[in-house]
Amino acid sequence: MNIGGTTRSSPKTALIFGVSGQDGAYLAQFLLGNGISVHGTSRDREMSSFANLRRLGIFDRVTLHSAGLTDFRSVLEVISRVRPAEIYNLASQASVGLSFDQPVETLNSTITSTINILETIRFLGLDTRFYNASSSECFGNTDRPADETTPFHPRSPYGVGKAAAYWAVANYREAYGLFACSGILFNHELPLRPTRYVTQKIIRGAADIAERKAEMLDLGDLSIARDWGWAPEYVDAMARMLAHDEPQDFVIATGEANRLDAFVDRAFAYFGLDWRRHVRSNPALMRPSDIALSIGNPEKAKRLLGWSAERRMTEVVSGLLDAEMALRAAG
Repeated sequence: MNIGGTTRSSPKTALIFGVSGQDGAYLAQFLLGNGISVHGTSRDREMSSFANLRRLGIFDRVTLHSAGLTDFRSVLEVISRVRPAEIYNLASQASVGLSFDQPVETLNSTITSTINILETIRFLGLDTRFYNASSSECFGNTDRPADETTPFHPRSPYGVGKAAAYWAVANYREAYGLFACSGILFNHELPLRPTRYVTQKIIRGAADIAERKAEMLDLGDLSIARDWGWAPEYVDAMARMLAHDEPQDFVIATGEANRLDAFVDRAFAYFGLDWRRHVRSNPALMRPSDIALSIGNPEKAKRLLGWSAERRMTEVVSGLLDAEMALRAAG
């Protein structure tokens, strides 16, 4: 496989923890397209719908396993059975907003799952390359585009958990020589997200108002600014990290930030609507603490991985709305 100018033998098998989520499903699709055998986990494979895998048409191409990531024995059993060349850890409570309501669950799922995977690789003595999904939430507010040297100052339980998992990965890499790295991903979107994410709330809210199914959309703080990218491009970056010669951590971002009201404006303009007539800022929807500005500097990923984002916020919004309207047209 030749990704980003770095060549190494294609791994026969990849294991994705969190394969049913947005990133997991698109990563599975990407790896399958590169001829890699993909295994994935869910807490209970018999009860999970794997709707995202089905929506992408790859459900029958992924070998699925049950695994509880906070249970070391469960993690040990699935990794022992699969013995993958690559492991991607994309599983944990993934909502920043929900983490304020469920801080203990968020921290436990994020930190414990990462340690269990790392310790299993070490315990079994596997030559497995490990990718950990970190987050821009580790940085908190960024007064300049954050790179790999920017100090962490998380402002949510989600960010705290991701920061702790990041340092666990770094420790196992340095102390035990594991090929383990973290991708510090800034916001990246695709139609598979549920409505609890503000971007999908905006997309579906604008579409409902355009179709006269609703009149108003309530949002929180419209002044926050984020670095929004396109999820399929970001899963490409994950694979490039594990194809690189050395395990290193990378910031993955577009390098461009936009305010939330600009995102809203673009969504309503898709339908020829003035968002100011249909959107209210509701204080009840604001978080206990939030990030005013989040923007990343992806220069290292461009230089070492040959990766750079192609879609910016305007293209992201258009892509989300194209997919939403196609889904509605299909019934």
